[in-house]
This record gives sequence, structure tokens and C-alpha cells, in this order.
Amino acid sequence: MGVAFTRPVSRRIVECELTHLDRRPIDPDAAARQHAAYEQALADSGFHIIRLPELPDHPDSVFVEDTAILLGEHAVITRPGAASRRAEADSTAGALAEHFTIHRITRGRLDGGDVLRVARTLYVGQSRRTDCAGIVALANIAAPLGFEVIEVPHDQCLHLKTGATFAGHDEAGRPTMLINPDWIDPSYFRDVALLPSHPAEAFAANALGAGERLIYPTAYPRTAERLRAVGFDVEEVDIGELEKAEAGLTCMSLIAEPIR
Repeated sequence: MGVAFTRPVSRRIVECELTHLDRRPIDPDAAARQHAAYEQALADSGFHIIRLPELPDHPDSVFVEDTAILLGEHAVITRPGAASRRAEADSTAGALAEHFTIHRITRGRLDGGDVLRVARTLYVGQSRRTDCAGIVALANIAAPLGFEVIEVPHDQCLHLKTGATFAGHDEAGRPTMLINPDWIDPSYFRDVALLPSHPAEAFAANALGAGERLIYPTAYPRTAERLRAVGFDVEEVDIGELEKAEAGLTCMSLIAEPIR
């Protein structure tokens, strides 16, 4: 059984950081209900849910993916690009210390949402939230652990994983990348089949592999159809209220699974 680390939604989510979206009203109660359904989908997929300590004064704290990168028995604590989020990383480090060997990024900027792992390759987005110094710092930690880091510049979306995620293996057994090629250059990715999201669904390339299932937002039915057509078992969840805060499915959990 895998483990999924999550954190409750702060009622101050209405004050969240925004980079690419205009601010819209967010209902914290609706966001909390959607987050609970998301956790249930993870539990139904066989994950044991461990909630990190609530941070009620941190609007973006539900987005735990940005604060750490889990690499087998190791956890790399990031240095988020938004200075307002640095204390979240400290809280994550304290909570994960009993489960992992802790490493820390101490210079530059690095958001976990910019780190996309495929086996032992870490594709790292250079973005408004992640800079070259942060990427080099990660590479210096990851290389001795057996991971290669490949930099992927992008500027059309918040994080690399906003525009590309590893979906898993299709019905032919091919490792498959779900990608919005208008936002992320496909040429950076090696040894994977590329499945473009539907061109009318710009934010549709963020999916969360959970065991044998793929958890996926209800807002993108045409891309969901493409995923099912190549053999993925897609479970759709509504995260519409959370998406107003630039959420993706992957950003609301830290998934701990064995690395092959």
C-alpha cells in the first residue's frame, strides 16, 4: 500500500498566491468538501492517507506537493518560489522526518510542482517559481541518490506539472506522458509515449496516477475520453473550487511509492 500525505484546506485560501489566473471568489467550505472527496479517491485507490499538520494562517498550505519531493526513502524539502510559502516547507520537513531521510534545498527557488519524476529521471521546470540555482541544488542532492535531473524551461503555466504529468502505462504497456504541447515543449521528454490533452482543454494535462487508477478532474471530459481510449482507468473528481487557486490534482498530495 502506498502512502499519500495531504494537508487540510485553510479558510484563508481566498488569499492564495496567483500567477496565471485572475482572482475569483473561492468558497472555503466547498473547497474543503472537494478536498475530502479527493482524499477519499486516493483512499479508494489503496493509499493510506496521512494528514500533515493544518496551517490555518497559510492560504496555499493545501498544496503540499510544492514543499517536498519524495524519492524512495528520501524527502527533499524545497524552497518555494513564493516567499510567503517558505514556512510551509518547514512544517512539512518536521512532519516527514519520522518517515524519510530529510534533505533540504538551501539556495535558489524550487517548487515541487515543477518536478516531474519518470522512473529515475527528474524533469524540472524552470519557471517563475523555480530558478536555475534551485534546479542545481536539487541535482546536487538527487544525483548521489541515483536520479538524473533534466531542466525544462516553460513560461505559459504555473508549474511544469500544470502542463505535463506522467499518466502511467497505457494498454500497450508504454510509459505515457499527458501533455499540453502549447505550454510544454514535448521534445524534452525521453522514452515515453506522448498523449496530447484536448486542444479545447488547456488545463487538462494534470492527472494523478494512483495505483491502477488515474485520478482526473471532471472539468476535462474530452481529454478523459482520450485517456480511456488508450486503456487508462480514469476516476474523475470535482476540484473546480480549488482550481480557482491554480490547483492541479497532483499538487494536493505527496505520494510515497517504491521507485523501480
